[in-house]
Amino acid sequence: MELNNYLATPIQSLSEKLNNNSFYIKRDDLLPISFGGNKARKAVLFFEDLILEKSDCVVTYGSSSSNHCRVIANIAAAKGIPCHIISPTESSYPTSNSELINLFGALVTKCPVSQVSITIESKMDELRAKGYKPYFIQGGGHGDIGTQSYVNVYEEILDYEKSSGMYFDFIFHTTGTGTTQAGLVCGKILHDDDREIVGISNARKNPYGSKVVLDSVNSYLLGQDKEPIETEAIAYIDDYVLDGYGSYNGKILQTIRDVLINDGIPMDTTYTGKAFWGMKEYIKKNNITDKKILFIHTGGTPLFFDKLEVLKNAR
Repeated sequence: MELNNYLATPIQSLSEKLNNNSFYIKRDDLLPISFGGNKARKAVLFFEDLILEKSDCVVTYGSSSSNHCRVIANIAAAKGIPCHIISPTESSYPTSNSELINLFGALVTKCPVSQVSITIESKMDELRAKGYKPYFIQGGGHGDIGTQSYVNVYEEILDYEKSSGMYFDFIFHTTGTGTTQAGLVCGKILHDDDREIVGISNARKNPYGSKVVLDSVNSYLLGQDKEPIETEAIAYIDDYVLDGYGSYNGKILQTIRDVLINDGIPMDTTYTGKAFWGMKEYIKKNNITDKKILFIHTGGTPLFFDKLEVLKNAR
């Protein structure tokens, strides 16, 4: 499973015309690894590092809805190495992703969220005692490697703009653990571009949410011998988290229905559908008009099917 051999994910126009803006979507959900998405991009780079480190098992963290854990479990199974997932009991319920994680044979350890750190440490020690060399991946693919994956995406966007003669004024996406947004921001800085990178939070609130992104940006920039930036450079929007991770409302359901019916693209209530709705609300609130807007579909297709019955009744 190597992304280096794949073409850049497509960018296509959308039927949405809010405020006379032109909308486009980058289909990272079409990456040909475990239903794609931003977690697939990050996971491939992490596994390349795992191989370099000569590790022989992987440990990570995430909820039962986690796209990250699904992809990590899938790649680990393909490579024939054990995968251990630490999962908080507070967000442990059956999802399509959790079913896939079980299918891939990952070993899930559940614990209260307050015990996650100590449980991870304990699992790493246990594996070392058994003779393994475990490789730990932070939840969501956090870290410079995860950031690099979306610096790469920014390069893909630049290539598209060069070949099409089009320039995007805004790039929107869902933001959670922060490295997707950090990579895009770093790409913008490295190329000295003037455009808005807007992350729509799916759970975290400011100031913590924007600080996590800022820390990721500056960690990566310092590794490139670049000057760090200030908090004000991060457009981390927390107005649309509702009641937090996994929460949604009728407007999000209707947004998902509209995009699916009009453009044939599935989104989910936890990540992309929530962010697409938040993007539209942000555009209305800030009276953004006559712009070219790119939305990055960061994956989550299995989760679309978790809410299919609810979507059928959404009006």
